[in-house]
Amino acid sequence: MEAIQVVRDSITFRELFLGLVAAGLLARVISSRPTEATKVGGFFFVFVFARSWLALVDHHVPEPYLDEFFHIPQAQVYCDGRYLEWDDKITTPPGLYLLSVAYHKLFRIAECTAHSLRSYNLLATLLTSLFAAICRNQIEARTAERDGNLAAQAFSLYSYHTALNIALFPVLFFFSALYYTDVASTLLVLVAYANHLRRVAPEAPGLLNSIWTVALGIGALFMRQTNVFWVVVYMGGLEVVHVVRSLHPESVKTPRFLTLAENVLFYARRYAEGYVHDPPLHMAWPDDWFFCLLSIAIAAVCNPVKVLRQVWPHVTVLILFAGFVVWNGGVVLGDKSNHVATIHLAQMLYIWPFFAFFSAPLLIPSLLPLVEIPTRIISRLIYGTAANTSSFPLTEASKSKPTRPDTTRQSLAFRMVDLFFLTKIYYIPYLVGTLVLSLAIVKYNTIIHPFTLADNRHYMFYIFRYTILHSIRRRYWLVAAYTLSRLLVWTRLAGSLRQQTPFTPSSTGSSARYINHPFLSREMQAAYTSATVAKPVPTSGKTTYPNVNAAVVLGTLDEPNSHSTAAPSTSTALLWLLATSLSLVTAPLVEPRYFILPWVFYRLLVPAWSLARQYPSAAAAAESTAIPSPKWVYSVGRRVDLTLALETVWFVAINLGTMYMFVSRPFYWKNASTGEMLDGGRVQRFMW
Repeated sequence: MEAIQVVRDSITFRELFLGLVAAGLLARVISSRPTEATKVGGFFFVFVFARSWLALVDHHVPEPYLDEFFHIPQAQVYCDGRYLEWDDKITTPPGLYLLSVAYHKLFRIAECTAHSLRSYNLLATLLTSLFAAICRNQIEARTAERDGNLAAQAFSLYSYHTALNIALFPVLFFFSALYYTDVASTLLVLVAYANHLRRVAPEAPGLLNSIWTVALGIGALFMRQTNVFWVVVYMGGLEVVHVVRSLHPESVKTPRFLTLAENVLFYARRYAEGYVHDPPLHMAWPDDWFFCLLSIAIAAVCNPVKVLRQVWPHVTVLILFAGFVVWNGGVVLGDKSNHVATIHLAQMLYIWPFFAFFSAPLLIPSLLPLVEIPTRIISRLIYGTAANTSSFPLTEASKSKPTRPDTTRQSLAFRMVDLFFLTKIYYIPYLVGTLVLSLAIVKYNTIIHPFTLADNRHYMFYIFRYTILHSIRRRYWLVAAYTLSRLLVWTRLAGSLRQQTPFTPSSTGSSARYINHPFLSREMQAAYTSATVAKPVPTSGKTTYPNVNAAVVLGTLDEPNSHSTAAPSTSTALLWLLATSLSLVTAPLVEPRYFILPWVFYRLLVPAWSLARQYPSAAAAAESTAIPSPKWVYSVGRRVDLTLALETVWFVAINLGTMYMFVSRPFYWKNASTGEMLDGGRVQRFMW
């Protein structure tokens, strides 16, 4: 009750009115009807929740806390115009302080206080939700264009709700009321990402946009040095893929190969011309990952001029960053002794349970088929037949066994390699290999940073204490949790469990243009082509961007032109994994804030889940019944992703818990033997 009273006393009616106006302006960006309750209400909820959190922090922690001891005085120095003064203990660039100065001047705030500086992150949180919505909508628009649909795309409800949940992401939301760099850094990277998504539209980017891309890249690096992996490696890599996928080589009939050499030479030439292998992620196996990377690398090397014409802004940012590293004597500003780059492969094990915990509601579709297994067994025991609850609907083409071409004249080597890839016989050894690699990483590359053990104010201290530091045996048992989490998270990124087998014609429109596996049978290649006729995408001319003025209501999943459920391409997922790896394995300290951007990009790529689409028979039966409960669930599940509402509730619950721990459970550091107060008797608080 005290917290409610604090919020009531702190937030004025004027602030609520301004928050409502701000929510209306943000809604105006995504729709011509800012008064629609759905759009305004979501942004206003984020504002009220974040403003309430700021009120609680200001009331209970009016003075700078933890890293704010460094950030707030440095920002106040900048507010006074002394831009050459710098605290050597600060390791990140001055982007946050420069934006704070601009914020104070724009809103004519006379003095840079702890409250006014913290309130900047409140604005940044609202803008983060807006640009997250823009980015997700642009992803869907680019998918529509690849399918030959250049019509104006209204903002989808999935894009809008995803953006709100990103703003509520607990690790990010917590710092919306503290003067840390995380919210502003995320915002700048999302602005750069929104610009990148426009650059990969059918219309080629102009010179001014390329210069703007360089400026945004530099701006992102001014927030945090590790952003280079996202604005250069991830976005630059995606633009390389865009170039090679836009080459449009002439169609050539695939011949019948007699030797392995003929096959390799033919596909090497085709890859060089731009016939890359880049299937949707739900159709890709590990060998597809390999041929995807190989084909794109060959195409990029063989078309350097076209690639450089597109990616030179990212190359420029990389060169400037390299120059900074040489000039500075390292990546880190200030105190370099405690921030030495180290190869820390275990980070890529920790990330999966982190994602699985925060994305738990999203993983429900991936877990549902596991519940069906005992149902099928019981049904077979009782009725003698398996229940029709399969989540893997097969098309007629995939049910019938394909007729393989005559192989009597083909070389033994070719037939063996062909069989190896077609049967996926390697997959079990692959899984075993990942387990062995994970165990080796745990044994040889588990790094415990001194900061992790020395500071019991952070949740990571307790996570390590009761897991990794508990015993050596528990470290190895955790590999099972890492592996299961990885499989669930990756499966959700691909669009729940595969609702089509990897060799089933896809419903993703022009995806067949990018199915160029050297060992895919001619019959199955023909099945792809006949099922998904490629529609040419123009390489020049005016691009039709999502029409923000055409949106009357937010688009739902059951609309014929919805692309919310489309899985990302294999190349996009692999580039995300590469950027994530580079940003984490170089950090010796395990810090939840380091996982923010990997999670945000993961969340933007996750496709929507349709309950009715995964279980069409059950949906049809439920909608024909007179019982309202299942009928309502399946009816709503046909139009929206039900897991998003659960994700919102989950995030709000976690945020309320961490807010309570921070403001209501303070403690003091004391000498265990003498009871003497340490750290000057200052109050300590729990945080991420």
